Amino acid sequence: MQRRIRKSLRHWTLATLAGAGCGLTPLASAMAEEEMQVTGYVENATFARDSVGLSKFRNTLQVNADRKFGDLGQLNFKNTAFHATFRGTYDGVYDLNSSEYGSGAGGAIQLEDTGSINPAGSVPHGGGLKLPHTFSVANNPNEGMIVLGENLHKTRGGVAFGVPVRPCDKDSRGCIDDYLDASSNDLRFPEFNERLDFIRELYVDFDNELPNGDILSWRLGKQQVIWGRTDLFRVLDVINPVDYSRNNIYDELEDIRIPMWIAKADWRMGAGELFDDLNLSFVWNVDKFRPHNLGQCGGPNSILDAACFFRGMNNLWENGGTVSNFAFGDTATDFGPGQIGIRKAHMPSWSLSNSQFGIKLEGVYGDFGFSLNALTYRSQLPSLRGGVPGQNGFTGEVAPWPSLIAFDIHFPRVNLLGGSMDYYSQAIDTVFRVEVAHTEGEEFANTLQSRLFSESNVTRYVIGADKNIFIPLLNPGRAFLFSGQLFGQHIHEHQEEKRALGKVGMPDWQQNWIATLLVKGWWMNDRLSPQLLAAHDFKAQATAIAPSVEYLFSDNLKITAGANIKVGRGAREYDDCRSCNPWDPFTAAGPDHPAGMSLGLSGYEPLGRFRAGPIGMAQKEDELQLTLRYSF
Repeated sequence: MQRRIRKSLRHWTLATLAGAGCGLTPLASAMAEEEMQVTGYVENATFARDSVGLSKFRNTLQVNADRKFGDLGQLNFKNTAFHATFRGTYDGVYDLNSSEYGSGAGGAIQLEDTGSINPAGSVPHGGGLKLPHTFSVANNPNEGMIVLGENLHKTRGGVAFGVPVRPCDKDSRGCIDDYLDASSNDLRFPEFNERLDFIRELYVDFDNELPNGDILSWRLGKQQVIWGRTDLFRVLDVINPVDYSRNNIYDELEDIRIPMWIAKADWRMGAGELFDDLNLSFVWNVDKFRPHNLGQCGGPNSILDAACFFRGMNNLWENGGTVSNFAFGDTATDFGPGQIGIRKAHMPSWSLSNSQFGIKLEGVYGDFGFSLNALTYRSQLPSLRGGVPGQNGFTGEVAPWPSLIAFDIHFPRVNLLGGSMDYYSQAIDTVFRVEVAHTEGEEFANTLQSRLFSESNVTRYVIGADKNIFIPLLNPGRAFLFSGQLFGQHIHEHQEEKRALGKVGMPDWQQNWIATLLVKGWWMNDRLSPQLLAAHDFKAQATAIAPSVEYLFSDNLKITAGANIKVGRGAREYDDCRSCNPWDPFTAAGPDHPAGMSLGLSGYEPLGRFRAGPIGMAQKEDELQLTLRYSF
């Protein structure tokens, strides 16, 4: 089946390239006659992480090719230009530190058991209380695993289970087809895959002049479309998915956006009676759907540790496994295959109805720049939808039991409306910027619902300011850049209740804010540039601090030394559905406990990650970082 899919994709790609080649033959001929400008760089990024040692040894070659070749009269193309960016990466951490991230990662595990049945306090994987329908350790051996969340927290009376951590060609357990199934080479050489990610960008630009004098500007090809005015956390800038496996949230968006095959057109109306400039932009993402890359369990960067949760849950569904402190709320329990876990991921196939389309009106009025944005797209974050038919561990009956922790992964359709504005105040020499986006269709975990998820409208916004400030004591001849942002999120249909044993409902905060601050200075004719980047999550009470120093050793060689340090609170506890009673009366806490109703018994896993956020879930990932880049 997979071979047929690859063959079909190859034929589709060749047909598309052949059609594009016919249409762009005059363009190719013109390019052949002109000189191409080629630039690029080679880079080594070496990171060392507290307690694990080497966490990155990434070697990158990037080549950029550009050519402007003017007007093509036979096609009515003006200002025609071509751009290509190719990038190849080898991350040697999977070879140099294979005991943490490669073929030798993981091992045999012990799972906590706080019940009175087992005085030892823990059992090996496969040694829990046996349900009538259980699993075979021969199919799911106690090797090559970690305990879910062990890198961040102890189990401390909550839920945990074994997670395989070796690459999927070494250990296929928990690898979800077409979603989280990277092999050793996929991890070492991330750009060389079926989606041809080594082609970072490949597009042509050209203009058509309209009869009224307006300009229609086109960009066709693989590209990044930047809609937002802010960085680090995205509000409007959601067209391209993001590769969080490179360095969590901390790399520049330009480096971690995943380029897509997109057709973009800008109707440039220019100045008018009211506006100093006015443009209307159309974006059609014609590429096959692509979610965010959340990393893979067993790799150094898995945002929110979500990939480990997904892999462990898929392993539970496929092979069964031991779950700590489950039965009676305190006894490690062995579940059989097809009872709990993640069954599969529904990856949207390519079709016109699955493509993504956006429109943006932007303009300038005096010192104000503004935009109004509308986009319909697929959520790039996964949604876990319950209601999957699972086997009752006591009776063997298969049915969609209420509040059973059995899921499929979906990527729902989302509609976005929003806008942005920036304003330059000459009086205080400061740029202010605002973005707001309102979405409908996003889905969130919710233990109040029988399928354990619900939909909600969400409003996100950011307020930022940039200002250059002289600090004569530090540098009398060069100003420092201060840039601050406040990101906010409000979930409108938020649900949460207090039950007998704790809170139940949606673990995501109804309202939350993250503040960022960037301070950057320059010395030695701008060859030495230290900076401080900090981000604070108010509800999670977690902070990331990333100081760094860039030194231009020559016009070609740049050396960057830095650190990434997290402080504050880490993991949080939330309802883990041990008390959800899906298999009534066998899982009921008493005669008055309705089927599918959670009493709120809580632990760090799995939903506490949404309370901790990406900064809180990375509290044990402090790093020292050194990057060498030679540009040519």
